[in-house]
Amino acid sequence: MKIYNNDEKYMLEAIKEAKKAEAKLEVPIGAVLVLEGEIIARAHNLRETNQNALAHAELLVIDEACRKLGTWRLENATLYVTLEPCPMCAGAVILARVNRVVYGAKDPKGGCAGTFMNLPEDERFNHRSEVVSGVLEAECGELLTSFFRGIRERKKAEKKLRKLEETDLQ
Repeated sequence: MKIYNNDEKYMLEAIKEAKKAEAKLEVPIGAVLVLEGEIIARAHNLRETNQNALAHAELLVIDEACRKLGTWRLENATLYVTLEPCPMCAGAVILARVNRVVYGAKDPKGGCAGTFMNLPEDERFNHRSEVVSGVLEAECGELLTSFFRGIRERKKAEKKLRKLEETDLQ
């Protein structure tokens, strides 16, 4: 049996959330927020479900934690998320005063916690969050890779089916 460190332990919980998103045909991104060794909030992407550009896992988990704790300050909390935060989510981390951000897979198209820039650790802000990247990176990355592969395969099959139907109609 594999023994996980705490970052891996909580990332596995974020992966469970990502799988909930995938089951809803959402991009499989999950997040948990941990305070004093306890998960205080869980969330996954709901952009398609809610038709809301703000329904990222990170924003939803921060919102839940703030409501649960009755404060917007999450100073001693750690955010675990399966994909590197985008600029909007990295900004929310700073504004909520999250202490640490731990993520799995890098986001080469929009990551702002180390890839394009590193907003949470930028010294120009009055609050900085420690960033830890690459925790269970392969597992987190595979979730996304297989999800998008599945979408491409479905689109290819649908296109093939349409062509067959068009041929039958002629």
